[in-house]
Amino acid sequence: FFYSFSFNFNYTILRDTKDALIVTAPGSGAEAIPFLKVWGVLPFAILFMLIYAKLSNVLSKPKLFYVTITGFISFFAIFALVLYPLKDTLHPSAAADALAAYLPKGLSGLVALFRNWTYALFYIMSELWGSVAISLLFWGFANDITKVSESKRFYAMFGLGANLAMLVSGPTIVYFSNIRSTLAAGVDAWGVSLNYMLSMVVFSGLAIMAIYWWINKNVLTDAKFFDASDVKKPKKEKAKLSLKESFMFLAKSKYMGCLAILVIGYGIAINLVEVTWKGQLKLQYPNPNDYSAFMGIFSTITGTVTILMMLFVGGNVIRRWGWTVAALITPVVLLATGAGFFGFVIFRDYLVGFIAMLGTTPLMLAVIFGTAQNIMSKSAKYSLFDPTKEMAYIPLDQESKVKGKAAIDVVGARFGKSGGSLVQQGLILACGSLAAITPYIAVILFGIIFAWIFASKSLGKKFTQLNAEREQAKKAEVASKQDQNLQGATS
Repeated sequence: FFYSFSFNFNYTILRDTKDALIVTAPGSGAEAIPFLKVWGVLPFAILFMLIYAKLSNVLSKPKLFYVTITGFISFFAIFALVLYPLKDTLHPSAAADALAAYLPKGLSGLVALFRNWTYALFYIMSELWGSVAISLLFWGFANDITKVSESKRFYAMFGLGANLAMLVSGPTIVYFSNIRSTLAAGVDAWGVSLNYMLSMVVFSGLAIMAIYWWINKNVLTDAKFFDASDVKKPKKEKAKLSLKESFMFLAKSKYMGCLAILVIGYGIAINLVEVTWKGQLKLQYPNPNDYSAFMGIFSTITGTVTILMMLFVGGNVIRRWGWTVAALITPVVLLATGAGFFGFVIFRDYLVGFIAMLGTTPLMLAVIFGTAQNIMSKSAKYSLFDPTKEMAYIPLDQESKVKGKAAIDVVGARFGKSGGSLVQQGLILACGSLAAITPYIAVILFGIIFAWIFASKSLGKKFTQLNAEREQAKKAEVASKQDQNLQGATS
């Protein structure tokens, strides 16, 4: 539990801090994020995996774990102690100004990454923490040492630890982001907040290594708690499909094609909304401390809503109303909150009088709707989207399960994560700014959500049919066995 908690505590702090850094940086904004994800995060992720694969051939698993975690916490310590204090010296502001004057406005996001390269590097390392530290190190270790019979109990506890980490890290971010009110005039409040938060990240990273060492020393060496023969059984080789093979497999099966649309639709929709929402957040909270404090509140609420949804909503909806209704809730929530969010962003000038009656501003309402959309979409993903997606594989034959999941992992992972960023890059290059592309983003978003809803309905009908056929086959098999037993008893 504490192992999972520590990983996700760092994840939340780093996720919120990286956004505050890059979005509120001089000459930067939310329009830098699509460029950063495609031209920064993706190449670094590939490079890291190549290095990790090489190291895995020469280092033992424990040594590889310690080296990887040490690399992360060393970088975050160096950033707080060296890179951030020397930002004015290290950042090529004059060269960036000359580049901005030469290049078209649509490339301002790319120029911002050059201008604030240390912040961009921090963003990349923070993104890698989510994909490497949590997905690779935490879950890799958990899968290695957990028995199948224990997985249902422990994996639910890991999920609870991850969401409780958000409830702790959120207030931590708020507290250290608001610390500027206690500082003297002229002090770099954001620098002080960064030092405190990254100190917590380093401390939590050391706790992760300590817990890992303790488990290896005291649990995995005790036969009462761990028997390697119960866990390390030969695994079946997973199907590995190329991108072309994946497309061909999905094209042949309407069922798998609809499932792929669900996965890709969620990834693109979330990406499109988040960048636009973060652009509005910068307008509302241009100061990095204020931005960071708001993100801390956002993480706290997200953790709370997610836990409540997982405990009281997800399973109950599936049991009471079935797969199709449960699968439709996530896109419908995104559609409703997206309409409100983009409506206020696009038509804010026509709503000033009405919104003034509510005692707020169009910008603040846009921020609130965007926040609600992100909170509900994330909580719906964990409580409804993920369970229904995994349930959709159950009625399939073994070959379709294996190849279908491999195909969706390839296509969904690549197009869901990068599709939104590529769309935004193209529109920003054509229109010049994030504000100018907002109406187009809204149209694309609604088109994707409607396709997602249509695919969910189509998949729901087929899922119900296949499930009924599967149950019928089981009943027929049971009846056949009973007949055979009866005939044997008569003989």
